[in-house]
Amino acid sequence: MKRILSIDGGGIRGIIPACALVKLEQQLGKPIRECFDFLAGTSTGALIAAAAAAGVPATRILDIYVRRAHEIFRPPKLLADAKRLVIGYMYDPDNIRQVLASEFGAAAAWTLNDSPVRLLLTAKGIDTHPWYFVQDNPKNARSTGTLGLVDCAVASASAPTYFRPWTMRVKDTPTVMVDGGVGVTGNPVYQVCVEAFYYDEFTPAETRVISLGTGFFASGNHVPSGLLGWLQWTVGALIDAPEDQQTELVNRHFPGLMKRFDWELPRAIDMADTGSISSLVGIGNQAAAGMDWSSIFAAAATSGT
Repeated sequence: MKRILSIDGGGIRGIIPACALVKLEQQLGKPIRECFDFLAGTSTGALIAAAAAAGVPATRILDIYVRRAHEIFRPPKLLADAKRLVIGYMYDPDNIRQVLASEFGAAAAWTLNDSPVRLLLTAKGIDTHPWYFVQDNPKNARSTGTLGLVDCAVASASAPTYFRPWTMRVKDTPTVMVDGGVGVTGNPVYQVCVEAFYYDEFTPAETRVISLGTGFFASGNHVPSGLLGWLQWTVGALIDAPEDQQTELVNRHFPGLMKRFDWELPRAIDMADTGSISSLVGIGNQAAAGMDWSSIFAAAATSGT
């Protein structure tokens, strides 16, 4: 049986699935990349998937969020908010790249083709072209496998109004990209199923999919106020709204394959809210405590949690 892991976007809320993956490694005694055959992620999920492919242990992935998030989300919020109003974004994606490069070791120089496990990282071109970064194989277009692992992860995490767009060279052409969650792949679970079953050698009958969210807040009919309030709502809606849609698509098109995990938050937590790190670790540890990965892997789940 092959296993696919898909991780949503959500910025600093990536702490929650990171905690779940710490529990996985503790229970199964193996690194993430040895527990799955295909890793997929968007935005913060792409950072986790890329780190796991590079062999970074889950405990260290979590530590990156806890210990180094302030290196990524800088300058401080007041200055960042002003910067957003003046130039359209708050943070420099080079901050993400520097942190990843320093944590990945030799894997910082890898292309996607160097990964020992299948990968799908998503991004969106400024020209609105969707990018699905995968290794080259005979069944796909073989157009992204030679791209840098770190560059692809940074492109996927460059959320509009939060980070400056990321420029990569694709076939010697400078290509400007933003967060893969802009559009439909904030939750990449359906796209990874398409890649696995139609552009790779996976078959639905012999595959199980684990989909991890980054937490959600049921805001009801609360109406945002002010420009920044509406900006945050709009970006959040673009990135978070596909969660249910993608889950439903997988359940309809590939019934019985997926186990979905997502957790309700006690309050809205912005993707750049580093002041909520301690709270998110608590939420993540509580979520992880309820996960029995051996049972999850053994079950042919037909419904989400």
